[in-house]
Amino acid sequence: MSASTSTPTSNLSRKAVLKGWIQLSRPPFHLVGVLPFILGAVAAWRLYDVFHWPIFLLSVVAVVFIMLATYYAGEYYDFRVDQLSAQMERNIFSGGSQALLKGLLPIEHARIASYVALALAGVVGLVLQFVFRTGPWTIPLGLVGMIAGFYYSTPPFRWVQRGIGELLIGFCYGWLPVATSFYLQVGRIDPIVHYLSLPIAFTIFNVILINEFPDYPADLMEGKRNLVVRLGRERAAYVYVAAAVAAALSGLMAVRMLPLPALPLYLPVAALTLLVAGMMLRKDYRDRVKLERMCALTLVTNLGTALASILGLWIGG
Repeated sequence: MSASTSTPTSNLSRKAVLKGWIQLSRPPFHLVGVLPFILGAVAAWRLYDVFHWPIFLLSVVAVVFIMLATYYAGEYYDFRVDQLSAQMERNIFSGGSQALLKGLLPIEHARIASYVALALAGVVGLVLQFVFRTGPWTIPLGLVGMIAGFYYSTPPFRWVQRGIGELLIGFCYGWLPVATSFYLQVGRIDPIVHYLSLPIAFTIFNVILINEFPDYPADLMEGKRNLVVRLGRERAAYVYVAAAVAAALSGLMAVRMLPLPALPLYLPVAALTLLVAGMMLRKDYRDRVKLERMCALTLVTNLGTALASILGLWIGG
């Protein structure tokens, strides 16, 4: 990244800098990681009547730091493709936060902040492991999340270029937060964790996949070899549909294992998941306005899947 693309800090007001950091941090998108983490803790509480507040709060902080490191690194290393996307088919769910492109922050600050956030996540992990003695898998589970998230856009691995980035996101925002949260509370991972996390993994996979549709022209020009670039939008649409059907089916299977309130709470989410799949089959993604709506609805299905399980456990006991 050349120095010429940086914005001098002296030219930025404090208000503009604060706005830049908030925009760069993308607070609403933290829910996709925090809600599954809450689900794991609630499941541990309802199954074993165990809930350690200090462990829960510290571990949520670690999750947020890992997501911040991921987002900041993505903004820095995807600057050029985000710049192209802004000139082409970008919508509010793709092409990054645009904070760097608008000159709200010096570009180099995003890279530095990504390392700081990653280091802070590591410190919290060490505290959980050695102060709260949460078990031998605490650090390994955390390291998986840190490596998969931070190197999603960061060289030399840059998972997004290798055709596995979407799968890693499905794992890291699906199974990993539910399993890690459950493990930190009770010291083991029960089979129910796999059932609860599977529909979340499928829906977050689709969140990432559909957000690549509006970026497709820019990604293609920059040689960003994500799944949509590799497959093309038409074939990627069928992958989306398959994941949506798998999400709905696995979600229904999961909520049947939970108290009764979970089922009626999840049924509208399942219906919405299949509705967006139908829009994808109709190739509504060719319409820019409809594609943005599909991106929004896909995010809702992900959040709704986690919320249905959380509320079902919370209300039903």
